[in-house]
Amino acid sequence: MRETVAVTSERTSEQPPRATRGRSEMGQPLVQLENVNKWYGELHVLKNVNLTVNRGEVVVVVGPSGSGKSTLCRTINRLESIQEGHIILADKELPSEGRALARLRAQVGMVFQSFNLFAHKSILDNVTIGPMKVNKVSKKEAEAKALELLKRVGVDSQASKRPAQLSGGQQQRVAIARALAMNPDVILFDEPTSALDPEMVNEVLDVMTELAHEGMTMIVVTHEMGFARRAADRVIFMDAGQIIEEAAPDEFFSNPKSERAQDFLSKILTH
Repeated sequence: MRETVAVTSERTSEQPPRATRGRSEMGQPLVQLENVNKWYGELHVLKNVNLTVNRGEVVVVVGPSGSGKSTLCRTINRLESIQEGHIILADKELPSEGRALARLRAQVGMVFQSFNLFAHKSILDNVTIGPMKVNKVSKKEAEAKALELLKRVGVDSQASKRPAQLSGGQQQRVAIARALAMNPDVILFDEPTSALDPEMVNEVLDVMTELAHEGMTMIVVTHEMGFARRAADRVIFMDAGQIIEEAAPDEFFSNPKSERAQDFLSKILTH
């Protein structure tokens, strides 16, 4: 995992940063964490975390390694359990297990660091399997939607190939298409570019930026500060399992309030 990341990847479109939008344009609360605590044995990895993400909002979570960012992301669809607190999605508390959890989890897309594509299936099959198995969509409908999404992320010409035949950047774009195929209310991105070679990072960030500008609700754990600056509505800074600071990108990067955030930014930003 990279610890030092320059501010890169300038915007290629004419769209203004999302932070220029008025807060009134945001929808109602979609994801709510209330006093969430999690331990791994004696290690207290999430400490009384409170966070609300509204419909249409892009929240970028940053912080040093080991700060609890990825754990926070993974608790939102119960890939990680919590010991205390409440996680609410669209006014319904996440159940701990069973079919109710599976149904609610289907509303939450997830894009991982390492793609997690089925190696023995084609790219097209990787995108259609979720809608067909979970949402009971017909094969014809699922394939039509999948091809549309693969075109949207720029890899439709690769539909018949296996994941190993694609570059890392292409595989991650397929993973984004797979998440979108489920028509999720929110997509979680857990350091989606950390496993990519540097030259492949921007092709994935460009797709994510387009989704942000189109109004997709996104929670993004990342070290890519350039993406946070241009695509986020709000930046969350975590350290030692706590949310230390949250602010609009311009405010966070130009005038961080906490000493810990100031120290973090001084080490990772290059000018």
